[in-house]
Amino acid sequence: MELSGTQMIAADRETVWTHLNDAETLKACIPGCEELTGNAQEGFEAVVKQKVGPVKATFKGQVTLENVNAPESYTLVGEGKGGVAGFAKGSADVSLAPVSEGTELTYAVEAKVGGKLAQLGSRVVGGFARKMADAFFENFKAHVEGAGDNA
Repeated sequence: MELSGTQMIAADRETVWTHLNDAETLKACIPGCEELTGNAQEGFEAVVKQKVGPVKATFKGQVTLENVNAPESYTLVGEGKGGVAGFAKGSADVSLAPVSEGTELTYAVEAKVGGKLAQLGSRVVGGFARKMADAFFENFKAHVEGAGDNA
């Protein structure tokens, strides 16, 4: 399953980059995230609770950063296990480009699921994945743009 999109953020590229590497920002932006620890250099560990169709699960997983080219781009690589619900793993290529409005964030996500999640069918899982990606990047945009008001 593949997803992609762009988000315009009214902040400079360095500010956006800093937030993309900050555990507190990421925790605040990931829907259902109950816990996120670690750092960009060593990787993050997360606990996320979600309901996908009829399957409700708590996923525990790791996320690492690869191909880091600060402050332009990186690849997020992650895997989460949800017990009997199954697993999800994937990667997201994220790039930042300065534009007159601030920063254009572009992402391309590739994800795979297994277990009960895979049995739900690609329409349900794909719709859920799109909703999660959209929610994360909308939350991220709001968080970064709102953070500037507090400075």
